[in-house]
Amino acid sequence: MTNDETDAPWWQRGTIYQIYPRSFQDSDGDGIGDLAGIEARLDHVATLGVDAIWLSPIFPSPMADFGYDVADYVGIAPMFGDLAAFDRLLAAVHARGLKLLLDFVPNHSSDQHPWFQASRSSRSDPRRDWYIWRDPGPDGGPPNNWISDFGGSAWEWDAATGQYYLHAFLKEQPDLNWRNPALRAAMLDAMRFWFDRGVDGFRIDVLWHIVKAEGFPDNPVNPDWHPGITERDRLLQRHSTDQPEAHAIAAEMRALADGYGDRVLVGEIFLPNDRHARWYGTPDTPEVHLPFNFQLVENAWDAAVLRRVIADYEASLPAFGWPNWVFGSHDAPRIAARIGEAQARVAAMLLLTLRGTPTLYQGDELGIGEVPIPPDRVRDPQDLRQPGLGIGRDRSRTPMPWDASPFAGFSTTEPWLPLNPDWRTRNVAAQDRDPTAMLQLYRDLLRLRRAQSPLSVGTMSLLDAPDGVLVYARAHGDARLRILLNLTAQDAIVDWHGTPLLSTLEGPSVPGLLRANEGLIIA
Repeated sequence: MTNDETDAPWWQRGTIYQIYPRSFQDSDGDGIGDLAGIEARLDHVATLGVDAIWLSPIFPSPMADFGYDVADYVGIAPMFGDLAAFDRLLAAVHARGLKLLLDFVPNHSSDQHPWFQASRSSRSDPRRDWYIWRDPGPDGGPPNNWISDFGGSAWEWDAATGQYYLHAFLKEQPDLNWRNPALRAAMLDAMRFWFDRGVDGFRIDVLWHIVKAEGFPDNPVNPDWHPGITERDRLLQRHSTDQPEAHAIAAEMRALADGYGDRVLVGEIFLPNDRHARWYGTPDTPEVHLPFNFQLVENAWDAAVLRRVIADYEASLPAFGWPNWVFGSHDAPRIAARIGEAQARVAAMLLLTLRGTPTLYQGDELGIGEVPIPPDRVRDPQDLRQPGLGIGRDRSRTPMPWDASPFAGFSTTEPWLPLNPDWRTRNVAAQDRDPTAMLQLYRDLLRLRRAQSPLSVGTMSLLDAPDGVLVYARAHGDARLRILLNLTAQDAIVDWHGTPLLSTLEGPSVPGLLRANEGLIIA
């Protein structure tokens, strides 16, 4: 893949910004965000300096899993608007020079989808095989030992037709059968519908789940499981995920996207490096452009650990593969809650200076930290089904605080989830006026990323550094930058010279010294 800035595609040079539509901006006073609200707040996204927006699901849904249970792949949920509102939003996004990605959910639908309603109506229905149905096991129970990601058996009994259906997540989310050619064609037609409408790509949910091993053998027991982790992890998902046949489907999706020109596919893939890298495909049969890389979420905030993570990930990539990084999402605890606000500034510099395409999550540019969710306000089905494990996702889905007006300018009524407790001071309007705020740091980093080709398309090399410090170089043509990140709360002696372009701290940077909690970009 080229490193020439003028030839690199937009998704390689650019930055993606994830919006969780329920929590971005409410335009109609029901406490839930919507498409018109997103359109009204687009200037914030544009001035931030990102290149594309990824929307979490906006399709019609009973909302058992907040939109990841899709009841119609070619419509808009009424709570968010309608197709006309979507078209207005898309036009407004494009008018600002931004791209728009939708969240496509191919592994499962809602049990309220007409396809599943037909499928469960009769064993002889033409759509029966669009889902995964099996007879009981020898003991009369589920066909195998597979466990849902949300706990409990991954199989649900249907008394009317005398078989079980598979659901990797909630029972309200039956798994689709991608081995069925008619289902496969229907899902690709749904992607085609949105490409024809003008979307610039998709983030593809749990892509590595979409094909299961033939014969449905039991998954092996995980010898490292203990009660402090999810029930799903009692087993290794050897037969229920990451099957070889899924790669042909990813390649078919890629061929479809490539037929529309400058489009991008981002695949959600949670796998070790060697298996993760296979989702790029081959030069002759490419798959997704960007298999999502979650290693900044999954690993300890430690310089030695991150150095190894970066090196191993880079080494695993095929020669034509372009890296990507993310440290926050609608599923992960917020970065400032994990490592504190001081280090969250350093993390912002790491994310936006590593080689590859970064994805930001709404609100991280404000440094939103821990948001307590009272028991009576918990909405996440994963948390409700497995309480006490600290896996609740509501804490990262809380509404965007825009200003100090009632309900933080997000709505005119009580929002569907609590606001961050410091919303009166930690909001967009307040940080817009504060040159030292996290928001300004993100704007400065994104501005520098656009201005400096080493940061957007350059090569990267890890350099020696003292304990607790991460140092690497970015280069493109004759331009070379160094990034120094102090991941500790103590000053560090670091041999550096040159021109500081940006520090995460106020005040002058001192040659030969990296201050506590300082990130520094040097020309």
